[in-house]
Formats: sequence, structure tokens, C-alpha cells
Amino acid sequence: MQRVLKALLFDVQGTATDFHSTVCDEARRISAGRDAGVDWPEVVRRWRAGYFAALERPPAAVPSQGVWVSVASVYRTVLDTVLAEAGFTDLTAAERDDLALAWQRLRPWPDVWPGLTRLRRTYVLATLSNADVSAVIAISKRAGLPWDAIFTAEMAGVFKPDPAAYRMAAAYLGLPAGEIMMVASHKYDLRAAARLGFQTAFVARPLEFGADGVADVGYEDEFDVNACDFVDLADQLVG
Repeated sequence: MQRVLKALLFDVQGTATDFHSTVCDEARRISAGRDAGVDWPEVVRRWRAGYFAALERPPAAVPSQGVWVSVASVYRTVLDTVLAEAGFTDLTAAERDDLALAWQRLRPWPDVWPGLTRLRRTYVLATLSNADVSAVIAISKRAGLPWDAIFTAEMAGVFKPDPAAYRMAAAYLGLPAGEIMMVASHKYDLRAAARLGFQTAFVARPLEFGADGVADVGYEDEFDVNACDFVDLADQLVG
């Protein structure tokens, strides 16, 4: 028996947006020619990895104390570490603050807007990102992304793949998990959602970490849909 599908939840950083090229371009702009010898693609990959490592070090959030550590602050802290490791110390504190905000200026992949526009005719579309609410709003406004709602881990007080993040989004949508599809280029995200009964769609992003980066783009039978981009996803879900 085919399951009913009413809403799609989308990961943002990597799945809907090309963070790698955006942040590399912003780094070159802000460094303004002072970065000779700096391998920005590798720095950005290490920055992203450092962000994930920081999220895995508890307590990222301490609900009992009402404390939430913003993703923006995590990126800013990790930036100092990766720049020091790269031996690049020429950015001022203000320039580092500006570079950290590049994660709020991410460009969407070219297929995102046309794919979302088609999908929105049939389904409710919302984000479910680990980024801060303010960051997802900024990204979406800049790119004109047609979400019906914005949900982020900040609203649940825990980061994905904690089950509470997915349950929060389903509760706000007023739908059972089985009528919602999680869309992501990260398999851990999809597997966490699937364990709660969500439908899943894997979107391959071979350039997520840049031309020299390594991304897991293999299709898996465990996911309900495997797609090469958002237009392909729309082709499969709405025809």
C-alpha cells in the first residue's frame, strides 16, 4: 500500500545550498588579496568538519538550564582554529565576524528554486535545518526560496539527528511522520527520520565539498526516493 505524502522537510546547508563555493568566494572577497598560499577549499572543508565535531561535543544545548549555543557562535569559534591551523592570521576580528556570517549568505544550487516551485504546487514545503532560525531566514530571503514554513533545530533545543528535532517539525505541521518526507543529501539525517516513520528522499550533491572534496552520492534502496537534484525530485513526485 502506497503511503500518502503531504509535506516535505528539507535540510538546508549542503542539500539546498552550495555552502562550499559560497564560503570560498566570501573568504577571497574579505581577505582582499592577502591570502596568497591559503587553500580556501581545504580551509572551508576543515571549517565544516570542525563545526560538526563541535556539535557532537555535549552539551551543545542544555535544555534544563535554558541554554542554547547558536550555530553562528560555533562557526565563529571554529573559524579561529582553522585559520590558525592554515597559518593565516591577517584577518581582523571584524573581518572574521564577517566571514563567519558567510554561512547566512549561502547560495542555493541552481536546481533548487525551479524544483521547489514545482513541488510547492502539490506539497507543503518546510526546512528542517541545524542552522539557526535567523540564518535560514536570511538565506531564504536572499534567494527567494518558496518555503511554507521554516523549522530549525534551535526550535527543538537539540540538533539533528536527535529524534526531538524531527518530532518538533511534524508537530508544527500537524501531520503524522508517515505523511512527511525528509529530503537531504546527508544519509545520517535520512536514517534518523526513517527510524521515526518519515518517508525519505536522498538528493546527491557531488560538489557539496568542492571539486576536490569527497561526498557520499551513492543511491540506496533504503530511501523512498533517490534523486540527482530538486528538479529530478519534482519529476519523481509530481511528474
